[in-house]
Order: sequence, then structure tokens, then C-alpha cells
Amino acid sequence: MKKDSGRLGYFFVVMFVFNMAANFVHPVTPAIIVDLQLNDYMFGLALAAMMAFNFLFSPFWGKIAGYLSSKKVLLICGFGYALGQVFFGLARTETQFLLARMFAGIFVGGCYVAFLTYTVNVSPEEKRGRNLAINATVNSVSASFGYFVGGMVGEINIFYSVWLQAATLAVTSVLLYIGCGDDQQNGLRKLKGRQLLRDCNPFAAILQCRHFMTKALVFLFLAYGLGNLGYIAFEQCFNYFLRDQFQLTSGYNGVIKAALGVISMVSNATLCMWILRRRSISPYIAGVMGVCTAAMIGVIFFENLVPFIVVNVLFFAFYFISVPLMQNRAAVLGSGSNSNLVMGAFNAMKSFGSIFGSALAGFLYEYHPRTPFVFGFAAFALAALMALMMARAERTA
Repeated sequence: MKKDSGRLGYFFVVMFVFNMAANFVHPVTPAIIVDLQLNDYMFGLALAAMMAFNFLFSPFWGKIAGYLSSKKVLLICGFGYALGQVFFGLARTETQFLLARMFAGIFVGGCYVAFLTYTVNVSPEEKRGRNLAINATVNSVSASFGYFVGGMVGEINIFYSVWLQAATLAVTSVLLYIGCGDDQQNGLRKLKGRQLLRDCNPFAAILQCRHFMTKALVFLFLAYGLGNLGYIAFEQCFNYFLRDQFQLTSGYNGVIKAALGVISMVSNATLCMWILRRRSISPYIAGVMGVCTAAMIGVIFFENLVPFIVVNVLFFAFYFISVPLMQNRAAVLGSGSNSNLVMGAFNAMKSFGSIFGSALAGFLYEYHPRTPFVFGFAAFALAALMALMMARAERTA
């Protein structure tokens, strides 16, 4: 298809609503766990179960998007994700929660891989960085407003947020399929039996990543994975911490997240776009991760609500800047015939960090409520180091 003819404006609007829906349940999950009298570690372990399957299947969906179109992958995965959330809403035991999250994880990775592959495939090279920045901004801002909507609906009944989420995911998947263009025309029928089985094997898709890996990409993936590891460990506990330590309801959680969404939108529209216009953005990525590391120190030590929220604002603003910058580097360093697989692997690294970040968050929180923040500080310090190594690798390449 012709580049930039994929109705990106429509795509980003519907994607905004889809990603809002994907976050409706987050502010009410702590309340669900408390009301059902499940163990504290379940808020992290359930997400880790979903992210484990997200990690396994992200390269697979990236590969499949090369044969089908991204919008077909979105239709399949959107309905699968919605069904998984229905199972989540019906779960009443820890085992049921984990199984529901695993089922959703198979499909949620495909949704976000397809969002990336569609953006890359329909964007001209000169607009790719800008469009990926818009993609990341839509993700971060819509997530925050999703928290707000989910939190407000949860004030009526915590399970209303779950049912609203499932319905919205299904409807927006159909809207994306109807309104977006085809970015691939190959079709699965081009594959023969054994090749189809090989390419549909998530482990085989992961192994194929070795064919395009460069030193700079390795450091980029490590920086992104470590950053997401620290972010998830922090963010999962942030919601639970507000309820557990400051006794804030899901509605307050939603309002705080919405405010953070506005701040991230402003930071992405200003500082992020300025960085993207620089000749080399890798050193700036290291600097942004360094600011996140410094903000974590305040998160660890501030005990009053107001200064605690202030340093969190700083952290979220710079973390949300880092995401489009890293997406841009992944698209540039992995351009060519392997671009879909590169973006699938990129999303897999996000999931890989999320698996351990969410699982560890719950157990670390049981040891001490601020231990996950210390862990997040260490992860971001390592991510900043990997970003520096990436910048050095690009200079010597």
C-alpha cells in the first residue's frame, strides 16, 4: 500500500480508545484482590502470568503480521483479549485469576505489536520517528485516562470496569479492522505446511531474532527491558501503595493517573519532539533514563503525600519520553525486511521486563512497601548504563 495512506489519524483515535479500555481494570484490581481476600502478591503475580505469555507470543504475532495485515492481527487479538478479560471478571480464586491472565496474555501482545507494525509500515521514512512518537504518546496518555475512567466506574461497582473494558476492546477491534488499510498483502496461503508450523511456533520466532541483532540493538533491547522492569515494579506498587499506605480510593487513583497523562502528553509534545529532531538521540536516551533514576531516589525516601506525588510526576514525565525515543531507535536500527520481527522482539522485551517486574513487585512489597522502589532505582540505573553503551556502539559502528 502507499505509505502514509493508512488513515493514521483515524487509527490513532481508535487506538486511544482501545488503550484506554486496556487500562480500565488497573485501578480496581487492588480492590478486587482485597475484597476477594486474595494474597497481596497476587496483584503482581497475575500480571506476570499475562506478561509471560505476552513475551512468548509477541515475536509470533510480529511474524504473522508479515503474512496477514496488522489490522487482521488486531481483530483476532482484540477479541481474544476481550474474552480473556471476561474470564478475569468471572475469576474468584487465585488459580482462576492466573489462568485468565495467561489467556489474555496470548493476545494482548499481538495488539501492541500490530499497533507498532502498522505505524511503521504505513509511515514514510521521514515521518516514521514522528509517528512512532505519536504512537507512544497515545499509549501513555490514553493509559492515564483509562485509569481515570476505570477508577470512576469502579466507584459504582468494581466489576463494572471489567465488563466495560471487555465490551470496548471488542468494539474498537472491529472499528480498527473496518477503518484501517491493509499494510501487508502476502497472506498465510503463501506459506506451506511445515513453514507455517515453524513460523507459528513462538520459540522459533524468538530464535529468528538472532539474524538481525547488532550490538546497538542488543544494548537498546537491554535498556528497554530493564527500564520496563523497573517501571512495572514501580508502577504496580504505585497503585497499591496509594491505597494501602495513603488509603486513597480507586477514584483518587484514577484522578492522579489522569493528571500524569496530561503531563506526559505535554512532555512528549515538547521535549520528546525536540530530542527527535537531534542528529543523534541515543545520548539523550541515556540522559532521560538518568533523570528517571534520580527521581526514584525521591520516591524511596519521601513519606508525605505531596512531595511523593511531585517526584512521581517527574518520573512519569521522563519515562514516557523514553518510550518513543527507544521505539524510534528500534525502527531505525531494524529497518528493512525484518522490521515487523524487530518490532515484535521489541515488544517482547517490554513483556520480559514486565514478567519479572510485576512478579517481583508483589513479593518485594510483602517484605517492605518501599522495597519495589529500591528495585526500580537499580533497574533504571542499569538501563541508563545500557543506553550509554548503545550510544557508544552506534558511534563505533
